[in-house]
Amino acid sequence: MNEESNFIPTEEQGNENNTVQESSSIFKACENSKLPTKSDFGTQLRKVLLYEIKVELTPHQQKIEDEINEFFHRQITWESVKSFLFQEISFGKSKKSA
Repeated sequence: MNEESNFIPTEEQGNENNTVQESSSIFKACENSKLPTKSDFGTQLRKVLLYEIKVELTPHQQKIEDEINEFFHRQITWESVKSFLFQEISFGKSKKSA
């Protein structure tokens, strides 16, 4: 029984007055323990939502992504909307190609 307990403060943890330092806990658990922990739904949800995903694109994929980004972030003015709404539209075959 020469093993040292991780839950009982040792003399190294105390100062001259034999009291425990403020930064250390009296009941300090093992830091590298492999004990199972019970996780609730909130913890599991946080792990899923905060999981870091790193995506690397090929040059062609990056080009397509840049074009899509440019399309969604272009500046829309009233003149461009007006020219789109009031453009000339023709239906059927044109009679000029005879």
